[in-house]
Amino acid sequence: MIGRLSGIVVHQAPPWIVVEVQGVGYELEVPLGTFTRLPAQDVTVRFLTHLVVREDAHLLYGFLEEEERQAFRQLLKISGVGPRLALAVLSGLSVNALGQAVERQEVDLLTRIPGIGKKTAQRLLLELKEKLILSPSPEGPLPNSMGSTFTVELAQALGNLGYNEREIQWAVKQLPAEDLTLEQGIRMTLGWLARRES
Repeated sequence: MIGRLSGIVVHQAPPWIVVEVQGVGYELEVPLGTFTRLPAQDVTVRFLTHLVVREDAHLLYGFLEEEERQAFRQLLKISGVGPRLALAVLSGLSVNALGQAVERQEVDLLTRIPGIGKKTAQRLLLELKEKLILSPSPEGPLPNSMGSTFTVELAQALGNLGYNEREIQWAVKQLPAEDLTLEQGIRMTLGWLARRES
């Protein structure tokens, strides 16, 4: 079992990254929120990992926080939830936001995540209620007004993913006026940029 990697991120293509460790490149799949917290290039980063062994592949999932990895593992224990769906949940919601959704049994919040219908959301919330113990985040959604901390952090995250200033400015202008979390903003802008490139 590979439990941890420390190395330099040499390639990013959401949801994949490649971490070079002493000349060996490890391909990791990570939640979208992780991209917002990746440091500048040529900086060593420590990833907590979870290895999934299948007949046709060994898949490695990476997390910056132990709480994230534990949430991922708890999701995998739920019948019908595989690594891709668990990662989608953690890409759509931060760990604290997931904890709040579980505490409040917010079905609608989970159904906004691609691949999760109402029945699946209800089952996730029910089964996680006894398993997922998290401290609620004191922070609410970040405002996405131009020039705000939200916009700066979003622009930085998109820049880390290889987008240029013109593409970033275009994507930020497409955001709705409503308040969004940083993860939601990244997910929306990545979708628009991908469609623009196709």
